[in-house]
Amino acid sequence: MKNTLKYIILFSFSLFLGCSEDTVDLVGIGTITGRVVEAETFNPIENAKITLSPTNNATFTDADGYFTVEDVEVGEYSVSAEKDTYLTDYQAATVSDGIEVNVIFEMEDETALNRPPSAPNLVTPEDGSDEQELSIELIWESTDPDEDPIVYRLEIKNDYNDEVIAVEELSDTTYVVSDLKYGTKYFWQVAATDEINDEVLSAVSTFTTKSNPENRYFYVNKADNGNNVIYSADIIDEEVSNEVLLTSEDQNSWRPRKNQAANLIAFMRTYNNETHLFTMGNDGSNISQVTSSVPINGFNLNEIDFSWSSNGDRLLYPSYDKLYVINKDGSGLEMVYQTTDGSFITECDWSNDESMIALKTNNISGYNVSIFTIDIAGNVLNTVLSGVNGAAGGLNISINNKLLLYSYDVSEYEDASNRQLDTHVYIYNFEDNTTLDLSGGKDAGTNDLDPRFSPNEAEVIFVNTSNDGVSQKDIYTMTIEDDNEREQYFSNAFMPDWE
Repeated sequence: MKNTLKYIILFSFSLFLGCSEDTVDLVGIGTITGRVVEAETFNPIENAKITLSPTNNATFTDADGYFTVEDVEVGEYSVSAEKDTYLTDYQAATVSDGIEVNVIFEMEDETALNRPPSAPNLVTPEDGSDEQELSIELIWESTDPDEDPIVYRLEIKNDYNDEVIAVEELSDTTYVVSDLKYGTKYFWQVAATDEINDEVLSAVSTFTTKSNPENRYFYVNKADNGNNVIYSADIIDEEVSNEVLLTSEDQNSWRPRKNQAANLIAFMRTYNNETHLFTMGNDGSNISQVTSSVPINGFNLNEIDFSWSSNGDRLLYPSYDKLYVINKDGSGLEMVYQTTDGSFITECDWSNDESMIALKTNNISGYNVSIFTIDIAGNVLNTVLSGVNGAAGGLNISINNKLLLYSYDVSEYEDASNRQLDTHVYIYNFEDNTTLDLSGGKDAGTNDLDPRFSPNEAEVIFVNTSNDGVSQKDIYTMTIEDDNEREQYFSNAFMPDWE
């Protein structure tokens, strides 16, 4: 009986031990699923590497950003998602037996922690400063906390029109802006970016350019693109000062004529393949077209000249064989004269009292020249030059109607190019019908062209150039008395006006 009980006890103990060992060896498993998307757009991220720690089991996301890790032992895990150009993300996961755990990764771009540059500080010119030059260096400063390269964008506006000066892709913190307008307030602002973060903007700073110097000389020069451009300048202590570009190099503009009463400059400009009259302010602002239906026309647009009325309310201009008058605002167009022989009117000048108009006419080749005066009704008053060979031009009536300034090629040469060989400046006296040659002191082989009286009529301003037709033109003055003393004022310039 005792032996039987002993065996029963031993058998039961062995069963207990067997059951205990099976329980220790069995470990529960679960599944981790999830998805990886972009933090901002929630677009799926394909082929992101998913890693479990501490086991280092790994898998990759599919095209829709999903992943599954099966047979994960019960426990606590750190799950990471990583892919190039993104910041590695971590999520905690607790795996339980037979349970599916889902984790979502919202991965940020690797630049998400990058910081933008500081807002630019505008250093020079000082905010609100006055009397600035028309060419000015703008200086600002900015730093990037991550030492990324900074790219700047500059924008400049003004208080008189909608023009915006915009400069992109600057790497330096300085920029020189030129060709500003006199007496104008400018607003400028700088944007900075490291090309990772959004732009940061500076505050808006202002400066005002110095006042218009009221230059008295106007002339034309050639831009690099071949267009004529108009300048103003002054002569101070026998030096050229305050030279100002009045018209854009993008447009062909020439023959400036200032009227003091209107305080405007009239000029010719190519517009829609025609030549029209325009006006502008002394600083080149407020450009306004005058003519429209009847453009300026003739045998050579570079030779054509027009005239203001003395009070500045109207303009007189030629178009082929006709002479027109028009109000400065473009209204009131009226034909006032037409040649009787069909010859072209190339130049005109209107006397100060508006009682007399001087005209130069010529044929289609620029020759068969006549210079004469008419009254406003078209009646011929005086014939100054007629029946001669060679070219002529440059009409200007003196303030008292007693003198007429003009030029004439005494060589009487004529060819298809309208070349002049020996052009002199003359003054015709209406009282005694005499002519005075002012060009006795010019160099041989040169021409004196485009003469105009000085404001006090003691001098003449004109162009001198070689008669080869291609050399540089320079602007001179000479006295009417005292042996016609000559002095060069402006180099590489032509079509002068002195008011």
